[in-house]
Amino acid sequence: MQCPIDGTPLVITDRSGVEIDYCPKCRGVWLDRGELDKIIERADAYAPPPPQASRVHEQLRYEQEQVHRGKRKKGGIGDLLGDIFDF
Repeated sequence: MQCPIDGTPLVITDRSGVEIDYCPKCRGVWLDRGELDKIIERADAYAPPPPQASRVHEQLRYEQEQVHRGKRKKGGIGDLLGDIFDF
């Protein structure tokens, strides 16, 4: 098979059990039917766990709970962000 971009013969290689066609000249990659799905499935298996909420988000959540309970104290991070973003 020829590269649709520059006509160079494509090279077939195996990457983690998925056969891909690539052009050694332009580095284009072509996948046959179902190969992208296989790559996505394998990527999901190696995906890191979702990141934890940052301390800023935790602090904002805590302060929002305090506001709803009527216990908000002045000078917290919510006040600072409120001044900046006009909540």
